[in-house]
Amino acid sequence: MASNHLFILAIFFVLTVLPSISMATQHIVGDNKGWTINFDYQAWAKDKKFVVGDQLVFKYPVGVHNVFKVNGTGFQNCVVPPTNEALVTGNDKIVLATPGRKWYICGVGKHCVLGGQKLAITVTTPAPAPSSSSPSPSPSPWSAATVATTPVPSPSSSSSHWPAASTAGRLFKRLLINFH
Repeated sequence: MASNHLFILAIFFVLTVLPSISMATQHIVGDNKGWTINFDYQAWAKDKKFVVGDQLVFKYPVGVHNVFKVNGTGFQNCVVPPTNEALVTGNDKIVLATPGRKWYICGVGKHCVLGGQKLAITVTTPAPAPSSSSPSPSPSPWSAATVATTPVPSPSSSSSHWPAASTAGRLFKRLLINFH
C-alpha cells in the first residue's frame, strides 16, 4: 500500500514539477544588441512574458557598462546605487525569483539618463497546472507498464525543453521499473 502512494507521488512529481522547472526561459536583454545605449528596452520587453523562474542575461563589453537593480524611483530618476551593488561581468544573469515589477539601469556615466539604458519589466507567477474536477482512477499495473514502454519522440531542433523532458522520461521509466 505504501509503495502505491510513493508511486503516485513520484508520478505527480514527474508530471507537474519537472515540466515547470524545464520551462524557464532565458531572456537575452536586447537580443543581439545586448545591453547598450540608445536602444528601446521598453519596446523590447513589451511583447515578452517574464515568469518567476525565468532568467535575464545582460550581455555587454566588460568595463563599458554595468547593471544595477533599482526601485521604481531609482529607475525613473536614474539614481545609481553604491558601486559595490553593480553587476559587472558582461554576462550578468539574474533569476527572476519573485513576481512584481523589476527595474534595471546602467550606472556608467549618463548611460541611463541620456542613453536610455534602463529596463522595467513585470514578472508574473507561472500558471497553475490544470487540475481535474473528478478524481482519477487508480492506475493499474498494466496501464503503467504501457506508459513505461511508450517510446519518447526524439528532440527537434525547435524545442529547447527536450533534454529535461527526456530526463524526466528516463526518471519515470526507472520509477516504474522499481515499482514492478
